[in-house]
Amino acid sequence: MNAKRILKHLFAPHWIVNRAFPKSVLAAIEAAIAASETLHDGELRFAVEAGLHPQPLWHGQTARRRAEELFASLRVWDTAHNSGVLIYVQLVDRRIEIVADRGISALAGQAQWDAICRRMEAAFRQRRFEAGALAAINEITALLKAHFPPLGENPNELSDKPVVL
Repeated sequence: MNAKRILKHLFAPHWIVNRAFPKSVLAAIEAAIAASETLHDGELRFAVEAGLHPQPLWHGQTARRRAEELFASLRVWDTAHNSGVLIYVQLVDRRIEIVADRGISALAGQAQWDAICRRMEAAFRQRRFEAGALAAINEITALLKAHFPPLGENPNELSDKPVVL
């Protein structure tokens, strides 16, 4: 338990999500995901939240653990090719996590996902939220395109709309 961290999350206003990701930025992210998914058989989801609930924080919940929970609850794992990817942005801790399903994880190592996260975090520190998110989507698109090129019919299995929690 880290009392300072819990207090930061407890008193984080929800509007910080809207400041970093206004509707225009969320729309640009949604469009980028939709365009990306025409180039491969993967599925992308983008989720952002300000602060975490105090109870999980009390038990030491990390941004990674929260991302894994969202990966399951948003059903990113439930794709035909096991090629779903979740980009999770946690604003209070200033952490970004990418969780990839087993199909793509077997082909692209965690070091690649972590590098994309760190580049996004660097862009976000400069308050370049839209540019950082779109650059990450482009990098993920390249990975998915290389490992999961479209093989005929390519249904959109998951919503492209970013999730604001």
